[in-house]
Amino acid sequence: MARTGFCDSKPLLDLHKKADERRAPFRAWFNACGPKNRWQPVEVDDSMMAPIKMQPERRWERRLTMQTSGDVIMGCHEDSRTRSAAGCVEEPVLFHPLGLQGLHSLQALVPSLLRHEVEMALEKLDLIWDKTFAWDMFLDMMRTQTRNSLPNADLPRNFTDVTRAVLVDWLIQIHEMMNFQEETLYLTIHLLNRSLRQIKVTTANLQLLGMVCLFLAAKKEECLLPEVSGLCYLMDHTYTKHQLLRLERKVLCGLKFDLSYCPPLHFLLILASVARCSAKVVWMARYLLELSLLEGHCVVFVPVQLAGAALCLSRRVLQEPPTPEGEAAWCLASSIHVGSETAVLRIMHIMASAAAKAHTQENCASFIKFSSPETMHVSRHQGLKNTAGLLGVCT
Repeated sequence: MARTGFCDSKPLLDLHKKADERRAPFRAWFNACGPKNRWQPVEVDDSMMAPIKMQPERRWERRLTMQTSGDVIMGCHEDSRTRSAAGCVEEPVLFHPLGLQGLHSLQALVPSLLRHEVEMALEKLDLIWDKTFAWDMFLDMMRTQTRNSLPNADLPRNFTDVTRAVLVDWLIQIHEMMNFQEETLYLTIHLLNRSLRQIKVTTANLQLLGMVCLFLAAKKEECLLPEVSGLCYLMDHTYTKHQLLRLERKVLCGLKFDLSYCPPLHFLLILASVARCSAKVVWMARYLLELSLLEGHCVVFVPVQLAGAALCLSRRVLQEPPTPEGEAAWCLASSIHVGSETAVLRIMHIMASAAAKAHTQENCASFIKFSSPETMHVSRHQGLKNTAGLLGVCT
């Protein structure tokens, strides 16, 4: 979503806020250069964007069930489709109500409340122009998130999780230096995970593959692109322009030109908006979510599970006193992402372990990035350094 000015007016959920000038130590792979100017947001006349008059709400059939597999968050039942008067097939929606146990009065209101909350969240995040299509957009996000999911976390024989983590950490540094949007980073790592499993790449070309994935992600998400020669300079001219462009064609053919991806960051911002989370909770969740990019075990989970686990762990670590309105909204938001309690707890354990050792590891780009005043120093929070305490919170 290469939209300029995305969330510029929302300090709480601003995707463009960057860390201070301190950067993670760059390796021999990387030569520093000055950041590029960002594309300036365009002022839009609100009178020209008046929403279309909403049609009467369509009749949606919703089912609440307690028997949901670990891989299903939201789905459709083919046997329960209904037809409208115009003959159009309307697909019912499945929500997992694990987060609403014991709240029978609230559970009865979940379908209409959830739709309203999601519409308000998308509008607040400036992701839509017309609230009429907000719910359909959210349903499409939920359905398509599993389109290119990976069945397992196994890497090719000549690669290890440590090698992958070093490459991801370097890509985070490059992304931060080039001042790209956050969506570009998540799409880059997604393309890297798929490319490692679908095309043959030698260890010597692993860095080149990472840069190609970043270049492809920037083509899809950014308004301004770097020169290919500049990318080669960032790799210390280890590879030529011809090698980069040739591998780019190879990656595109291997991925069948499918670069679509709904990043977990979008789900995180939606859930945080629905649950009325504070700014510190959101920054902490974003930090935990970015740490998951370095963990090879997290590639098998769908984006909405990663976002839900990051937000849940952030709330528990910070232990901010909830408000009645916020707590009710959190129960509502939990019904979106809790498809399998075991899977979410597993993700929370992975994130907690990664956060506890982030300040001692060599791959500390995310730790430094989220230690700035703009991010409320969330990576330096004392609660993250207590491994036993964090893992105990997640039990």
